[in-house]
Amino acid sequence: MTEIIRETASGGTYRREVVRRMVDISERQLRSWEKQGFVSGGETFGFSALLALKTLKRLRELKIAPRQIQRAIEALKSRLENVTEPLSQLRITAEGRRIAVHIGGSRMEPVTGQQLLDFDEKELEKLRSFPVKADPVAIPDDGLSEKWFQKGLSLEETGAPVNDVIAAYRKAIDANANASGALVNLGTIAFRMKKFKEAAEYYSRAIQADPAYPLAHFNLGNLFDEKGDFATARIHYLDAIRLNPRYADAYFNLALLCERNGQLLEAISHWQKYLKLDGTSSWASTARKQLDRLKNSVRSK
Repeated sequence: MTEIIRETASGGTYRREVVRRMVDISERQLRSWEKQGFVSGGETFGFSALLALKTLKRLRELKIAPRQIQRAIEALKSRLENVTEPLSQLRITAEGRRIAVHIGGSRMEPVTGQQLLDFDEKELEKLRSFPVKADPVAIPDDGLSEKWFQKGLSLEETGAPVNDVIAAYRKAIDANANASGALVNLGTIAFRMKKFKEAAEYYSRAIQADPAYPLAHFNLGNLFDEKGDFATARIHYLDAIRLNPRYADAYFNLALLCERNGQLLEAISHWQKYLKLDGTSSWASTARKQLDRLKNSVRSK
């Protein structure tokens, strides 16, 4: 299972279980956010909903109360004419216990429980015309970026010439330099072409764009594993697991890596964790055979 993986979506949507893995949230948490109206419930989620869920997770980690988030959403929608989905359209974070909004790389005044946005009139005028055309800092166009990302996926799936696929993903990045899915897929294409340096650069950019992106670390692990740099590969596999403790493929590849390096007890541990997460797949039988063989080897010593 050392295959490099690309970012995927189906018809512009992500299945519920895929979204939970990508954002690393429980079903209970997802249902709670749906009940509160932060995202629309269903078995599939669009890209904007995925962005919203990532924002919600970040705010939860910063100890921002749901009621405060709701007030901020309502306030932003009422004050900013072109903002209908603040959680996906704006970069929303927190400073201490106060919500802050970032636009065009600039930090705006925070939202409080009593006051919306304490901007002066000049700042308010900029926000009312969001996105700000005159701002020298380019505002990512996530809609256009997602369009080209989906185009790239479609081209890949239909066997289009690789140059056409690359062009689509690059246009996605032109629209949003932090389009981590497109960056990962470009890295995967470069890897398959044996352009390891280029692939590593794309994966690294994906991590810079989204530090909590386990797939990018997993693919970097596979790349360094292929190059024989086992120490670096191990670091990235562990990073992928740290970001997503239920990342079965990372446990699988890490177990193989440890076996090759004679770290048998650690390999046994990773095989066991893999089987707990993915005990019924076609790869599970391989994992069980490896685990049994290693256990027998350790006992015989």
